[in-house]
Amino acid sequence: MKDYQHILLAVDYSEQGVYVAEKARSLAYRYQAKLSIIHVLDNIPMPDTNYGTVIPLDQDSSDELLEAEKAKLMQLGDQLNVDLANRWMLWGVPKQEIIHIAEQEQVDLIVVGSHGRHGLALLLGSTANSVLHYAKCDVMAIRLQDA
Repeated sequence: MKDYQHILLAVDYSEQGVYVAEKARSLAYRYQAKLSIIHVLDNIPMPDTNYGTVIPLDQDSSDELLEAEKAKLMQLGDQLNVDLANRWMLWGVPKQEIIHIAEQEQVDLIVVGSHGRHGLALLLGSTANSVLHYAKCDVMAIRLQDA
């Protein structure tokens, strides 16, 4: 079995996101793998921009919410020592964008947080569940504790 070479951490800035990020960093260290991070915006309105769904992290915008999200991603990327070229912020449906970047960048492990939902929440699905079922690479769902 070949060791992981490229790990993609999907972040949502939840309270327990630091725990998931540390797990991903530990795996990257253990396997001497490249670590990348992705954050998909699906909860703030998309301002009128000329750059589509991929958000350039090296350009300022006049949208305060967007700049706040970019600052969070940049801070996390700095804490994890993730190269700027391996940080992505996009607008869209999280499961689709995560899988798209994973395939585009030849990721062999996606790390996501999961609440392990049951009942109706399970039927409605979650990002972690969707990524698990549709990704072409391995997916590690880090169990989060409900607060």
